[in-house]
Amino acid sequence: MASYRHLARSCVMQALFELEFNDMKFEKNSKEILEKILNEFAPKLTEREFAQDTMKGVLKNREEILEIIQKYAPQWPIEKIAKIDRAVLEIGIYEIAFAKDIPAVVAINEGIEIAKHFGDDNSSKFINGVLSSVMKNHTRKTTTKKSVKPKLCKTTKTLKKKSA
Repeated sequence: MASYRHLARSCVMQALFELEFNDMKFEKNSKEILEKILNEFAPKLTEREFAQDTMKGVLKNREEILEIIQKYAPQWPIEKIAKIDRAVLEIGIYEIAFAKDIPAVVAINEGIEIAKHFGDDNSSKFINGVLSSVMKNHTRKTTTKKSVKPKLCKTTKTLKKKSA
């Protein structure tokens, strides 16, 4: 399963790179771009849904993801970060900050491995530094409520929920 997900992430990275390379002009065609890349580089991939969900998640949260990149790599303006590195960071940050089923360390390791394969000599170090900072300082966007304990109302002898 892990190797299939690695391949899926690599395909998503390539699709994001293609979108970045074209200045996001074809964002509305992102599904078709991803399918083309999956068909070409991963025709036997069984977990296409994982790739599609990752792509959708990155694009849906892209504005906030870019803000997170700026926060944790302030000396690198977004437009100065290599497009490959930016695509890898977008996937990693999506998985750390928004995806519920992927451990942050897995997202970091995957980002490092993809950067080693597709990026330049320093890409993996840069990706590791940014994603590790995000993991340490950024929590997932989930709606976790404090546990609500019922409280017995004295006057009506009915249960009332204590506000959190």
